[in-house]
Amino acid sequence: MSATGEPLLSVRDLTVTFATPRGPVRAVDGLGFEVRRGRTLGIVGESGSGKSVTSLAVMGLHTGASVTGSIALGGQELTGLAERELNRLRGRKMAMIFQDPLSSLHPYYTVGEQIAEHHRVHFGSGRRAARERAVEALGEVGIPEPRRRAREYPHQFSGGMRQRVMIAMALACEPELLIADEPTTALDVTVQAQILELIARLQEERGLAVIMITHDLGVVARVAHDVLVMYGGRGVERAPVDTLFAEPAHPYTRALLDSLPRLDDSDEEPLRPIPGSPPSLLTPAPGCAFAPRCPRLAGAPTGEHSRCESELPLLDGPAGHPAACHFPAYEGKAS
Repeated sequence: MSATGEPLLSVRDLTVTFATPRGPVRAVDGLGFEVRRGRTLGIVGESGSGKSVTSLAVMGLHTGASVTGSIALGGQELTGLAERELNRLRGRKMAMIFQDPLSSLHPYYTVGEQIAEHHRVHFGSGRRAARERAVEALGEVGIPEPRRRAREYPHQFSGGMRQRVMIAMALACEPELLIADEPTTALDVTVQAQILELIARLQEERGLAVIMITHDLGVVARVAHDVLVMYGGRGVERAPVDTLFAEPAHPYTRALLDSLPRLDDSDEEPLRPIPGSPPSLLTPAPGCAFAPRCPRLAGAPTGEHSRCESELPLLDGPAGHPAACHFPAYEGKAS
């Protein structure tokens, strides 16, 4: 299903700050993006870049954090919404699949009971109707013998089947937005492919807007329509997936792509890791957070790129492909 109309989810100037004994930590800083129905936005970056913090902010699941900016779902502003109102929206309008299904499912209740309870909370349906919806949801995600397996407990399912249970629970109430936070990390490659194909099929059938949180560019290439690259809590590049892989404009995006193993590499070809470490969010640098690791600065004469170290670049550039870099590379040439 193609994207039409206004964005389902619109995030503007999102900032998430945590108070710590060593001072405030701005885990997400001025982030903005949109997701339309029938489209998948892949949010990618290293650990600590702010991907999961962003997804939890959209779901309203942060406790003890200051969340500012605008998060609008279907035109309804979520920032500052009362917990009671958020509870009505979670599951019914937006749902989330977490990275570890075993820790997300209750070990003392059958999977059918857990899906049924989730449905009853949002629709007020009777127990029998909720149980039937749970069985139906398990069948929709490809679990064989769903009526029998609905009576089983989480530990009786394999990792891939538990993830299918989580997808069934997330979609049982037919939400409009699905957030998947590293949904295939602990799975082998064959099961990964099955889970990604399942999400894509359900999106096509239901016109879901999907946010895929991942550090795996292979997953992004497989399922995303659009990509947001995050670094140090900020968005550094945003583009359609084909454009991003063919013409990365930000040096961090280029470094991520260069660090991937290639089929045409020889056995002796070393991997190309990104040197250095991610930035400290306690003491952010005044300029570009990637400057200390940027290969363009490494061989440049002193002072040539002083702007990178002193002035924060904004996410700007051609329509549909902005990059937060003072010297972005568009069409293979630095501007």
